[in-house]
Amino acid sequence: MSTFLDHAKVEVKAGKGGDGMVAFRREKYVPDGGPAGGDGGQGGDVIFIVDEGLRTLMDFRYNRHFKAKNGENGMSKSKYGAGAEDLIIKVPPGTIVREASTGQFMADLVDNGQKFTVAKGGRGGRGNIRFATHKNPAPSIAENGEPGEELELELELKVLADVALIGYPSVGKSTLLSLISNAKPKIADYQFTTLVPNLGVVQLANQQEFVVADMPGLIEGASEGVGLGIQFLRHIERTKIMLHVIDMGAVHGRDPFVDFTDIMDELEAYNERLLLRPMLIVANKMDEAISEENLEIFQEKLNAYYSERELEVPEIFPISSWQNKGVDQLIKKTASLVQNEEFIPLEEEVEVEEAYYTLEQEEAPFEVEQVEEGFYRITGAQIEKLFAMTNMAHDESIARFQRQMRGMGIDQALRDIGAQTGDIVELSTFQFEFMD
Repeated sequence: MSTFLDHAKVEVKAGKGGDGMVAFRREKYVPDGGPAGGDGGQGGDVIFIVDEGLRTLMDFRYNRHFKAKNGENGMSKSKYGAGAEDLIIKVPPGTIVREASTGQFMADLVDNGQKFTVAKGGRGGRGNIRFATHKNPAPSIAENGEPGEELELELELKVLADVALIGYPSVGKSTLLSLISNAKPKIADYQFTTLVPNLGVVQLANQQEFVVADMPGLIEGASEGVGLGIQFLRHIERTKIMLHVIDMGAVHGRDPFVDFTDIMDELEAYNERLLLRPMLIVANKMDEAISEENLEIFQEKLNAYYSERELEVPEIFPISSWQNKGVDQLIKKTASLVQNEEFIPLEEEVEVEEAYYTLEQEEAPFEVEQVEEGFYRITGAQIEKLFAMTNMAHDESIARFQRQMRGMGIDQALRDIGAQTGDIVELSTFQFEFMD
């Protein structure tokens, strides 16, 4: 089984706030003790943090449900409940977070140690010490804790590398990567040896270093789903420099220039701005007898190709990975480009106009509907949250909730759609009789 995973879907649930308490002071010799119920603690958040030691989303293959702890309930003697610890989830650099049902972008986690709160814990419910007034100095009112946010998330990994090795299968990308870096990719004399992106760190004598990624499976039609390329073309998005490796010895019977144009066509089909990024052409397998002749032909065709497009011709570096010849010059030039070239994003920067939101754009606090004769249902995030935070064990809390419903206009809305005294109204898991 492959240990590389670049897509995952997870469910996260932040902790519920602790419930507030109804309690009263009953110490001896303390007259008029009054309310003494403390607030509940804050529920734990769910937080993603970037760990540069991770290179894959493999940890999410079998562990897809993450739940933070709830806050502690309030206690008597005016003691507050403790807040819950946040749930920290480590993700690799380059992780993009989206809301699964809508596809809405939430975060792009790139830098080591970068944090993003994906689900906020609920606040603790207030105890009855918070509801004391001159008119009601000993209230039997307390709130339940606020529910924590619950989301289904889609995670996508786009590997972070300074340099991408691109080219047809079996042109020597993995061998080159093993020569120039600390990576140990699988190497064999057959196509599609590499099935996942391999990353390696290249270290130079001047203490400079950069990350190289071997992008597997690029063939003609990759951008349309042929071969493995469509799975990994997106990983090229984050790389600054491309090294286009060509089998100049035509070991597998392919034409080197056709290989080049096929890959360039796939890059353009995926995103034409990829062609704006700096690229070096690596003429590999120059130890083959026919390579010198093929290189001359290739150079002529390459000049014509870029002349038609009125673009600068990329520099060609003849090398032999097998004999380790010509590699030093290639690395020096690559390091110079990494250090001096600016990253070219795939999306043109667009000036975002200020957005103005009106009350009409906000979600309605509630909706009422007639399910059948004599049976009505109330829905809505705001009213359902108020219900969840109402302590139904105390009459004063229930009376307070009824006043809140009346103040929101729910009573009138039920009348407007025909509700009569004695009809059943459902709210979340609770049913009650409508009294006009």
